[in-house]
Amino acid sequence: MATMTAEPMAQTDRPGLQPLAYRLRPRSLDRVVGQQHLLAPGRPLREAIESGAPGSLIFWGPPGCGKTTLAWLIAEHTDATFVLFSAVTEGVPRVREIIAAARARADERPTILFCDEIHRFNKAQQDAFLPSVESGVITLIGATTENPSFALNSALLSRMRVFTLQPLGIEDVVELLRRGWAGIAADQPAGDSPRADVPEETLTLLARHCGGDGRIALNTLEALWQRFRTNGFDAAVLLPERVVEVLERPVPIYDRAGDRHFDLISALHKSVRGSDVEASLYWFARMIEGGEDPMYIARRMVRIASEDIGLADPRALTLTLAARDAYSSLGSPEGELALVEALIFLATAPKSNRCYAAWNSALQAARDYPHEPVPNHIRNAPTRLMRELGHGSGYRYDHDEGGHAAGQDYLPDALKTAQWYEPTEFGLERQIAERVRWWKEQRRVARQ
Repeated sequence: MATMTAEPMAQTDRPGLQPLAYRLRPRSLDRVVGQQHLLAPGRPLREAIESGAPGSLIFWGPPGCGKTTLAWLIAEHTDATFVLFSAVTEGVPRVREIIAAARARADERPTILFCDEIHRFNKAQQDAFLPSVESGVITLIGATTENPSFALNSALLSRMRVFTLQPLGIEDVVELLRRGWAGIAADQPAGDSPRADVPEETLTLLARHCGGDGRIALNTLEALWQRFRTNGFDAAVLLPERVVEVLERPVPIYDRAGDRHFDLISALHKSVRGSDVEASLYWFARMIEGGEDPMYIARRMVRIASEDIGLADPRALTLTLAARDAYSSLGSPEGELALVEALIFLATAPKSNRCYAAWNSALQAARDYPHEPVPNHIRNAPTRLMRELGHGSGYRYDHDEGGHAAGQDYLPDALKTAQWYEPTEFGLERQIAERVRWWKEQRRVARQ
């Protein structure tokens, strides 16, 4: 059994004063709600915990999914000194103190350091852990809501196993709420209140309200209990139609600089690319409700118009630029409708990435052939010396040729057969494809 050197909450003779989430914290892996992809029998994380020697780990997941609970379960399964540390409230000097103490007792007992919110340390601060993790003086367990690939020092990350936790599902949260309600009732003095069950519909309502965050779910349940008690234990208070009246509007879980930001803009972009109007509107609404800057979305829509629609419908670029300007002029909420108009147009427009692909191919060619000379006949010749050197010699003015095509080559010899732009048969690009074929034929005839 681990020696606990820090407690999340002081013990009290009045359990009801402790947060419900703390009182319900499981003492065995079989009591954990959710995360079965990691904790089912035979899964690597469960085996690592049960072995008593889990090694250094990172738990990555959203708030309220059980990261701290898993850390405490590791403490229950290991014969080590377990030290709690918060990167929010403590700093590198405290880390050095913990490491010094761990080194002093290393021959008698190993040390597990649990660092909550480890991403709050910048990468230079994270270096404080590195030598001791590498030498085995401490086993480091970090919890983070941010993507470890971006938030953690790569040298430190390479020495730790990353386990990804998921938001709790609806059924998981309902089970957690059932346990919570039973726990609240059990904490009441005998005969203090009549027993009343919370209807399943209410539990489901609360579960949907919390967005997969078990801590929010249990806090909301405690608030419901208080309302139930202050209303004379009237069971009608627990009905969903009464509960929904007092639920706070859920605050969208959103971070304008973190994973959720990039996940949502990725979802929006890919939904538009996939021509799904409803999905496009939903992800757009999620970002707006989360507090995203609409101008950021407007700029991404301009990019979509060029990257994913291109010449299949050039109006997309014009419309997105106009929508951006309209929002800039009107602001929220009126200007958001202009963005919605452009969004629907983008989602329903014919798609082509051939301009995007052609540009990437041309860039690669420029990198692969960076020193090809410009053919003499299309070189600039503003001076007599340049003309004497042959610059511009043999150039044929296309407008003076029949069909407006002189039939000359304009690429260096090494790239004469290149074809980077290949238009699709969708939208306006069908006509552009016909033009491309027509011009090629005109140049072929002019060469004869």
